[in-house]
Amino acid sequence: MSMNTNSSLPIEYQSEQSRLNILGFWIFIGAEIILFATLFAVYGVLKPRTANGPSGADIFVIKDVVVQTLLLLTSSFTAGLVIYEMRRNRLKGLILWAVITLLLGGGFLYMEINEFIHYVHSGATMQTSAFLSSLFVLLGTHGAHVTLGIGWAILLMMQLAKRKITPVTAGKVHIWALYWHFLDVIWIFIFTFVYLAGVL
Repeated sequence: MSMNTNSSLPIEYQSEQSRLNILGFWIFIGAEIILFATLFAVYGVLKPRTANGPSGADIFVIKDVVVQTLLLLTSSFTAGLVIYEMRRNRLKGLILWAVITLLLGGGFLYMEINEFIHYVHSGATMQTSAFLSSLFVLLGTHGAHVTLGIGWAILLMMQLAKRKITPVTAGKVHIWALYWHFLDVIWIFIFTFVYLAGVL
């Protein structure tokens, strides 16, 4: 592993290995974009196929979805503050904003689980129609990614508590923040093209 460092760069870019890891993660994000683009396309094709079951207008609770959106967008802002504190080598501030980000992400997941329970109680399951199958897969895939992001951040905080902020750990935190922002962007598309388009 190369030990070359450039202290004139932000800490997460100082080591060559971290720069390569970040580049590799952008390639991974490209693959994730293809995954979600496919799920959106499937949803778009199957949306009219409700098989006389409930449509989006029948089951979506926009007020709750707006709260979910605010939770996730706020968590994106606090994830940015994680990077802000990291670049100033302030571990306590980094941990504080990371915990707040995770709480907001946890709140989002809690509401999403309640949303699924509401759907099932309304007679809307994956077996009801092609529309609902594609909806559950799209929302579930995003929710699984958020769950992964929360677990990832917890492991990162445990590593930071032991190794402190270094070019290596900073690179890992930066990659996690990229992932978290990516999930927020995907949610904006879900909010717009699934929920808003579903009730308008």
